[in-house]
Amino acid sequence: MKSVAVALAGLSFISFGLAANATPITLTATLSGAQESPANLSPGTGFVTVVYDNSAHTLGLQASFSGLFPTTSGGLQSGVTAAHIHCCTTVPLTGTGSVATTVPIFVGFPQGLGVTSGTFDNLLTPYDLTQCSFWNPAFLSNDCANIAAAEAKFATGLTNGTEYFNIHTNAVPSGEIRGFLVQAPEPASLALLGSGLLGLCAMGLMRRRKTGSVA
Repeated sequence: MKSVAVALAGLSFISFGLAANATPITLTATLSGAQESPANLSPGTGFVTVVYDNSAHTLGLQASFSGLFPTTSGGLQSGVTAAHIHCCTTVPLTGTGSVATTVPIFVGFPQGLGVTSGTFDNLLTPYDLTQCSFWNPAFLSNDCANIAAAEAKFATGLTNGTEYFNIHTNAVPSGEIRGFLVQAPEPASLALLGSGLLGLCAMGLMRRRKTGSVA
């Protein structure tokens, strides 16, 4: 029985590790003004899902946002001016980085004066990372031959928590709401992890019974 529990725990954690590294990977970010650097008092909120496939070299994006400042501090109408991913900060989940993706905004993303809420979804037709147009020229050092290196750097940033999604507006040109992208465990991975934990619990219970601490 003990050997079965050990095998179950080991297999589950190994499988969890393999699943976590499989492609594609899904990352999410909750956006707010409090997460900007420096922070601001925007009432806006947002949520972003990014799906990166390093085999197909694609990036899918799903986003929703609402409640952005309707006007600037001077009373002029505001709206979305830019939306992109920044890479990479020095410390995970904090700091600032340069723009890595299309400038000023992802193709098709809601923008313009009066746009303070909106949705976007291209998960079924993701961006092609092998195209020079996907990247900020500065991130490629103005050389499209650097696409492979740019994607490698971008992928590393995605997995270590040093990239954030940022929405800029006329009201806050430096960025009104943002959020760091963090990897979301897949349901199958969570199930495997749960199996591993159950195996470890079974081992612990058997040890306690052996020592007489459990009747």
